[in-house]
Amino acid sequence: MSLLHDIQTSLAQDGVDLSAILLKLRVLAARLGSQPLEEWIKHESEGYPPSVDVPSYRVTEAAYRGTFWGPFGAAINNAQIPPAVIDKYAGKHWTNFRIRQGIAEIDTLVKQSSDGEGTFTFDASNLILFLQGKIYEGHSCNGITASIPRVSLIQIQQAVRMRILDFTLELEKSVPSATEISFASSGLSKESDSAKATQIYQQIFYGDVASNVTAISSGQGSQISLSIGQGDKSALIESLAKAGISKADASQLAEIVASEKPTSKEEPLGKKAKEWLATNLRKAVDGTWKIPMGVAVNVLTEAVKKFHGL
Repeated sequence: MSLLHDIQTSLAQDGVDLSAILLKLRVLAARLGSQPLEEWIKHESEGYPPSVDVPSYRVTEAAYRGTFWGPFGAAINNAQIPPAVIDKYAGKHWTNFRIRQGIAEIDTLVKQSSDGEGTFTFDASNLILFLQGKIYEGHSCNGITASIPRVSLIQIQQAVRMRILDFTLELEKSVPSATEISFASSGLSKESDSAKATQIYQQIFYGDVASNVTAISSGQGSQISLSIGQGDKSALIESLAKAGISKADASQLAEIVASEKPTSKEEPLGKKAKEWLATNLRKAVDGTWKIPMGVAVNVLTEAVKKFHGL
């Protein structure tokens, strides 16, 4: 059985852990040469670090309750804290909670509660600092408990399953050679098929965002993915940094690109950007940039095109 069909079969079977399916998908992603897919699998398996934003299906509403002490022994226990108050004084990231745990941990949390109404708590002690004196006049906040519903974790499981299934089905249809990949095979023979696989991943997992994504050959059998919206300077910096250009240089170029117009539709680099490129391209040769010089030129040109909407 091919690796692709093995994954599809596992998805259709009851009782197969998602973590096991992700391991198979990680092998398939390596054979496909799709670095963005490999990165997604890594985060889903091991968890999302604070420096990486989570997909939309991992954002859920959180509920907060607090204990408040007042004068003469007065107390208000287990009082619900309005989300609007938390948004105002602490920020929306507290109410729109991002679940960063890996799939194995999420699977375990779901199994710990057999009923569909269960909830799971997380540490919200830092929230006390933001809300102190903001809830009940004359009462101090002495404790806050935070929870998310069990169903939110189940929805993450389902979202991951459906994305994997949709991806493998579309891959089977659009890249027939992918069905020949097995644990023993070396992968796709055509770079164009690898690029197509990455495009399918972007479309399935991020929808319309895929229109902002370009896959460029790294020259080493994989692709460099550029996801940059028009005028999005942060995305420009992040994409260049991921491609192997130093963060400082990427930031410097982004400032220059944002300050001038492109020479033409075919030539997106303005005068200052061209001067910057001529001065800094040697860094691809001496190893300061972790990207070959020829690939660096292509990446920089395509990234600036996308920034200008060309």
